[in-house]
Amino acid sequence: MDEAPPITDADMARAIHRVGLQPAPSKKIKINIALDPDVVSWFKHQSGERGYQTLINATLREAMQRRTLEDTLRRIIRERVADGRSSNQLIKQ
Repeated sequence: MDEAPPITDADMARAIHRVGLQPAPSKKIKINIALDPDVVSWFKHQSGERGYQTLINATLREAMQRRTLEDTLRRIIRERVADGRSSNQLIKQ
């Protein structure tokens, strides 16, 4: 016989869902956004069976990650230049 009380919807709403010890990613947020018709058409054409909204989300995520990488590289280069190293010394490393 199970002595644990039943889990209710209220319990689930208060729960913190985790993967390993880290909080699990939250659900996606629904928004309304106005995009040019040719942009939507292009994403619909490119998406195939994935769904164009999924492709738009993946494209935005990639842009975020690329931006972070660019910022990191720029910061490192600025630090190295401030240390007096030439751009040729940076490339050879």
